[in-house]
Amino acid sequence: MTVASRTRVKICGLTRPVDVQAVIQAGADAVGLVFYPASRRCVSLAQAAALRSQVPAFMSVVALFVNPQPEDVRQVLDAVHPDLLQFHGEESVAFCEQFGVRYLKAFRVGAPGLDSAASLAAACARYPDASGWLFDSYSPAYGGSGHRLDAELLSQLPRGGGVPALILSGGLTVDGVGADMAARQPFAVDVSSGVESAPGIKDPAKIQAFMQAVQAADRRRCGLN
Repeated sequence: MTVASRTRVKICGLTRPVDVQAVIQAGADAVGLVFYPASRRCVSLAQAAALRSQVPAFMSVVALFVNPQPEDVRQVLDAVHPDLLQFHGEESVAFCEQFGVRYLKAFRVGAPGLDSAASLAAACARYPDASGWLFDSYSPAYGGSGHRLDAELLSQLPRGGGVPALILSGGLTVDGVGADMAARQPFAVDVSSGVESAPGIKDPAKIQAFMQAVQAADRRRCGLN
């Protein structure tokens, strides 16, 4: 498992320029733009391109899809130029790799077939070339539900060099993220509903508090508190 002295943070489901600015000011590492039509956080190509234009150098833009058609992904690549793709559905390895762009593979922890530690580890092993494995809670809505995942199901994931980065998601909040980080030591955390005042509407104060909670957990892990 990839190990770093600082846990990276992605804020997902951005829909407004003011929220992009709040994420930048808080010091997050990545923003997530949702291209899943059923999501209340879904953005159009024009909306996404405008948001992407505000993102500065050394900050990543991640485009999230759920079981898309290949042409949908290519349209986003052409119009938005994301740094990473995130596949949040049941996409195959061949589907994820066909675009020649680094990608994250999300797993809905607790879903049928992903409801034991062994089955989840086996599913992850099918995507060894992903840039990261992202673990979200199982819900019919494919993320953004605010439900926490059962972290015990992550207990059999492989560790060591050469393994995709572990990204923890699923119901993260300012109150619980420190404990979640201590238990699983992820490379990154990914939050959406936990920093919102309404679906797709981010709260700057919650973003700042979440970032501070992550930083405090990192200091404790490094013995600096």
